[in-house]
Amino acid sequence: MKHIAVIGAGVTGITTAYALLKRGYDVTVFDRQRYAGMDTSFANGGQLSASNAEVWTSWATILKGIKWMTKKDAPLLVNPWPSWHKYSWMVEFMAQIPHYRQNTLDTLRMAITARRHLDEMAEAEGIDYHREPRGILHVYRDKHSFDDAAKVNLLYAEGGLDRRAVTPAEMRQIEPTLHGDFYGGFFTPSDFTGDIYAFTRGLAAACVKRGGKFQYDTSVHRLHHTTTGVDIAWEPAISRPGQAPEQVTHVDGVVICAGVHSRRFAAQLGDRVNIYPVKGYSITIPLIAEESRQGAPWVSLLDDGAKIVSSRFRDRLRVAGTAEFNGYNLDIRADRIRPLARWTRDMFPDVDTSGAIPWAGLRPMLPSMLPRVGAGSRPGVFYNTGHGHLGWTLCAATAEMAADSVVATLPGAAVATLAPSQKQAAD
Repeated sequence: MKHIAVIGAGVTGITTAYALLKRGYDVTVFDRQRYAGMDTSFANGGQLSASNAEVWTSWATILKGIKWMTKKDAPLLVNPWPSWHKYSWMVEFMAQIPHYRQNTLDTLRMAITARRHLDEMAEAEGIDYHREPRGILHVYRDKHSFDDAAKVNLLYAEGGLDRRAVTPAEMRQIEPTLHGDFYGGFFTPSDFTGDIYAFTRGLAAACVKRGGKFQYDTSVHRLHHTTTGVDIAWEPAISRPGQAPEQVTHVDGVVICAGVHSRRFAAQLGDRVNIYPVKGYSITIPLIAEESRQGAPWVSLLDDGAKIVSSRFRDRLRVAGTAEFNGYNLDIRADRIRPLARWTRDMFPDVDTSGAIPWAGLRPMLPSMLPRVGAGSRPGVFYNTGHGHLGWTLCAATAEMAADSVVATLPGAAVATLAPSQKQAAD
């Protein structure tokens, strides 16, 4: 049985590990955190949104970024401090503008495929991740932004997505708690939401039941390609008596799912994966009082003008958004959190935001805004990384793609063991 290592235990790494285990591989997952899903998969916006598949590679994005550079609470903020990585990434980003249409269609089709795989995983393993199948409502305050969204909608229709225009009256029928003046909106009934952290932890537990091994609290220092596979040099956060400070594990293959750290690991393996960390923020609002529970939305929203989304997880409301180009910086800035609380107050005035819990995470973004999935330049090296703001939306599809790539170049996996529910169905 081939031994495959997965570097990273976020939602992308865990879905990849699960897909490999189903195909009969011996899988070990390495992660620097104590549990799965503790970095960017911890508190994102919660949307599984094919309706948000439009890539950002357009001149409109560039112009907005320039206009907002001096506005600290802007939806898109770029730290102008010189950085070769940042500015070279932006040059490559602009070079992708001619591919906007195809990249959007490719992202959309992956997102639609991912829904089916994610549902299959959750159903097979009995994972409760607070799934809300109520659709996603995009809201627009003026005719210009609504008309721009209508153009994108033609592209979505070509890719197979049903997203329909709705009037302000229809918007309030879809979500009665919504306040504010709007020109119109678009509603995608097939989109849904869920708690990414609950899903990731649940699927990690399922991987253990299927024989997967985990090295948590582990710093991976080096990946060294050899003629027979890859050597992984790692160090546990807490050393046991008599244990060497650095361990080396040899594997037949490795899949890099390390988020914003994938660039460093790729360089060690002879590949260039130009990921830049784009920081996003969220607040999680406990819905304690009855007034807050009644005043909070159940339908997920995406405010395209503010670049803010909301998702309901039973007795919690998650509000997330913004994009900040500021390097590997995880500081939670009050001036970036404040717009999320203000947006919640304006849209849902009955929700008490006094207990809101702030969070920030780094999205791993490639200039094309498409993830890097598949084999690297050397045998036994694979990637599933660079999903940007759509990791939760795309991961279940790209995990299958990455696992199929491993099968194609490292054959010899045994037939996967069926889950108990699958055994009963087969019998």
